Amino acid sequence: MRDFHLPGRSPVIASNGMAATSHPLATLTAIDVLRAGGNAVDAAISAVAVLCVVEPHMTGIGGDCFTLIAEPGKPVWGYNGCGRSGAKASTQALLEKGMTSIPATSPFAVNVPGAIEAWSSILKARGTYSLEKALAPAINYAENGFPVAPRVGSDWPKQLAKLGNSAGATRHYLFDGKAPTVGDVIKLPALAATLKAIAKDGPRAFYEGPIAEDMVATLNARGSVLSLDDFARHRGEEQTPISTNYRGLDLVELPPNGQGLTALVLLNILENFDMKSLEPAGADRFHLQLEAARLAFAVRDTHIAEPSFMHVPVEKLLDKAFAKSLAAKIDKARRVPLPPHPAPGGDTVYLTVVDKDRRACSLINSLFSSFGSGICTEKTGVMFNNRGSGFVLDPSHPNALGPNKRPMHTIIPALAMKDGRCDATFGVMGAHYQPMGHTQMVLNMVDYGLDVQEAIDMPRAFYEGEKTLVERSISAATAEGLKARGHDVVVEPSPWGGAQIIKIDWDRGVLIGGSEPRKDGMALGY
Repeated sequence: MRDFHLPGRSPVIASNGMAATSHPLATLTAIDVLRAGGNAVDAAISAVAVLCVVEPHMTGIGGDCFTLIAEPGKPVWGYNGCGRSGAKASTQALLEKGMTSIPATSPFAVNVPGAIEAWSSILKARGTYSLEKALAPAINYAENGFPVAPRVGSDWPKQLAKLGNSAGATRHYLFDGKAPTVGDVIKLPALAATLKAIAKDGPRAFYEGPIAEDMVATLNARGSVLSLDDFARHRGEEQTPISTNYRGLDLVELPPNGQGLTALVLLNILENFDMKSLEPAGADRFHLQLEAARLAFAVRDTHIAEPSFMHVPVEKLLDKAFAKSLAAKIDKARRVPLPPHPAPGGDTVYLTVVDKDRRACSLINSLFSSFGSGICTEKTGVMFNNRGSGFVLDPSHPNALGPNKRPMHTIIPALAMKDGRCDATFGVMGAHYQPMGHTQMVLNMVDYGLDVQEAIDMPRAFYEGEKTLVERSISAATAEGLKARGHDVVVEPSPWGGAQIIKIDWDRGVLIGGSEPRKDGMALGY
């Protein structure tokens, strides 16, 4: 329990239903849906659509969506709403252009957006609302306006250069050439019209017809090979989740092409150490977690890809004997050089909802980078993802760019299961950081007994190449301890991660929620 002499948040406790999102308007939308009789899935889709309006730099209908849903007495159900590269996508073609990687603002970084198809499919499979009904709150905010929240208003001006490189982005997401400021009420009429068309005619209104024609024309004008056929062909995929057991708790993730496997490998490594004996915010804990992460991310960057292209099966990568061999590489006293992985930056929204029947929906939606690729249509107001930048341009690598292919994907919803029931539903947005965030939440709750809000509030550390990045909230003693172990410690300019957690207390019949203080959002129950 927190010290009430100090600033902070208490966990939210309620009996009937709960939502935790990164924006108050989205959380309230989810609660309104629950109170009106909708289930957790209806509430989650309504809330994520609102986030695509009120946090447009973090997510959008031009991005992707993944979910895990737990219902009492049923197996956990997963959906991968990841878009694919075009049928004409080619590593060789880009190598011949002199490219060695796919720039985040390049038209080649744009894949077919998967979110709209995913929302529709998730509602049909596990919801009760129509897509039209679920989209109504988002349409209202886009059409009639919404006030800019503090974190949104802080982030938006940092993207002026990116938004200025696209006529559509300048038209729809800059106002007299400037970013909005905190408290400004803004409207997104083109996005509202697009959402109305989707609400009226379903996802095919997005993937075929005038909206698709506008999207393809915008991308083709910049050199993209995506076609109308690529859009019309798109379908997401139901998936059987994967999991590992960490000290009695089963962490459940979606399988590749997502990076959820990374979190499972990371927990398997850390299970070989007595984490509980270490100071929760001390140097020993963070050193072991960072060293294990660098091993787990090396596994990710070597192996995770479209499943049919992977050289090593998931089962072998999840084998605990394999994790034990990785753990043996860690020196508890010093940092050991290992291959670096990509930088931790990126923008996403994660939310979770639990209803009165204890149906839990863990859902994440993303453009990847802030405002995605920065490419936006002029007519329809669709901001495109830059997920294709997750491919590599090495023909021998399983994650090489190729036709009709999904890249290694960073967004990962999670569930924690115990004795066959959902113990907690959670996620930690933040691009490459997400597996580290999942692991930190599990350790904080399992090894250190922190409540959901304390688990979120805990200082964070990650790494970028040879640098060890820490938040300003890391103590001076911990930073010095990491330096003594060979870490090149750098204070991260802005905090990363956007965690939301709802824990189900089955014995007392209550829900306990926590929300990320690094964001604008909140947990709310009734």
